Amino acid sequence: MSNAVYRVPAPVNEPVFSYSPGSPEREQVMSALNALRSIEKDIPMYIGGVEIRTGDRKRIHPPHERAHTLGYYHKGDASHVRDAIQAAMTAKPSWEQMPWQERAAIFLKAADLLSGPWRSRMNAATMLCQSKNIFQSEIDAVAELADFFRFNAHYLTEIYAQQPYSPATTWNRMEYRALEGFVFALTPFNFTSIAGNLPSAPALMGNTVVWKPAESQIYSAAVIMEILQEAGLPDGVINLIYVSGPVAGDVIFRHRDFAGLHFTGSTGVFQHMWETIGANIRQYRSYPRIVGETGGKDFVIAHHSADPVAVAVALARGAFEFQGQKCSAASRAYISARIWPEVKARLLEDVKSFRMGSPEDFSHFINAVIDEKAFDKIKAYIDHARQAEGVEILAGGETDKTTGFFIAPTIIQVQDPGYVTMCEEIFGPVLTIYVYDDEDFDSTLEILDQTSPYALTGAVFARDRSVILHTMERLRHSAGNFYINDKPTGAVVGQQPFGGARGSGTNDKAGSVLNLLRWVSPRAIKENFVSPKDYRYPFMG
Repeated sequence: MSNAVYRVPAPVNEPVFSYSPGSPEREQVMSALNALRSIEKDIPMYIGGVEIRTGDRKRIHPPHERAHTLGYYHKGDASHVRDAIQAAMTAKPSWEQMPWQERAAIFLKAADLLSGPWRSRMNAATMLCQSKNIFQSEIDAVAELADFFRFNAHYLTEIYAQQPYSPATTWNRMEYRALEGFVFALTPFNFTSIAGNLPSAPALMGNTVVWKPAESQIYSAAVIMEILQEAGLPDGVINLIYVSGPVAGDVIFRHRDFAGLHFTGSTGVFQHMWETIGANIRQYRSYPRIVGETGGKDFVIAHHSADPVAVAVALARGAFEFQGQKCSAASRAYISARIWPEVKARLLEDVKSFRMGSPEDFSHFINAVIDEKAFDKIKAYIDHARQAEGVEILAGGETDKTTGFFIAPTIIQVQDPGYVTMCEEIFGPVLTIYVYDDEDFDSTLEILDQTSPYALTGAVFARDRSVILHTMERLRHSAGNFYINDKPTGAVVGQQPFGGARGSGTNDKAGSVLNLLRWVSPRAIKENFVSPKDYRYPFMG
């Protein structure tokens, strides 16, 4: 039996390797890429620790190479959703009662496995599955996911350490119970780290989880599950299933023991699920926790005092890294007319130098978008821009899905700040720019704030400190993550907790103590050491 107060190792952000030519990590990941390409993986579901193969196999291929088969996953149905819920509920009592330090040890070990012996394999799987270049994969699938595991364990101890005041003859305590029921984690394609964090954060706090990843991320999701199993995660704590969203929702949102939703995805899907949960609210044992990070139409506004080169580089990276498929990607920009010529020249020069192709060629900065549905949607926006009045395509616009889903980084300049590509989330390599007259800075801030329903990330570029302060105040509710003289992407766990409000989600800040607090149900305990022996109070004398 434990008789000590434990402290988890102090978390630090996982170093990001360079993968420069001749480096050992470069050779290791290239070897892992070759190894994964040489086999066709057979990927089961994991329910109650058992590998489930249904025989209904669905092919997986890299977005950048449609002809190559990475493997097959076994598609499930409603019966597998029910089995996963049952497995989660069966595992819950022993998992919830496990000492917190033992739960933490599993995820701390997973972080060290991920950043050590599994590093090259996790990167290779993400590069192939999601068409990420090595740097984008490294900062996501390894560094950020390891950070989630380590920092969440630290935040757990911060929560448990929060205890109430106790006066004489009384001992007041606060217990942080897991939720009563199971948590549903619904994860996106674009970040392997998010796919790992959404089920693991509630699990760390003593909850058991049913996890449904995006179909286009199953290949790398399965690697996360293998790492967690090697780290010692008990059977049934996290159950990984591959079913359609409607099938999962129809079972889960009708279940009495549904206790929480941890989601990253589109605003429309999130709102539909919230409506469904609300309609079923009387069926649940308790009010479900609903945590979601959804869409964005992330902005950059550059004042005339800004450094034009810094603005151009921020746009090149912020808009086009990972093909603009980050929730935080710079999608719309408002540039001062005074600095626009210099910004434009540098930005077009940089974009012209981009190389596009397979992430397996490390010279490629741009890779493929995730799938044909995304390709067709993005292409439709570009095609519309070609025909629209007052709209000019400054760079890119070329598309080709012959061998893979490739869309050239596209820069659009508009005369109307209300043009569709300034307003709607595209989730692809399309940046729309509106050039404003310098004297219209304040009115441009108003336009920016009112243009879209989202409030995820945004950035201001200016040298004038009073302008920075004014912009921060005017755009107080326009972005949950706000950047000053930096691109609006690249939040780091422990440094910039991530999440937005308005149409961008519940702003529960993944990578912070705020998120973990959503996965506990506190119980206040009062113990009286000297109990009263008479009901009478002094005032009654």
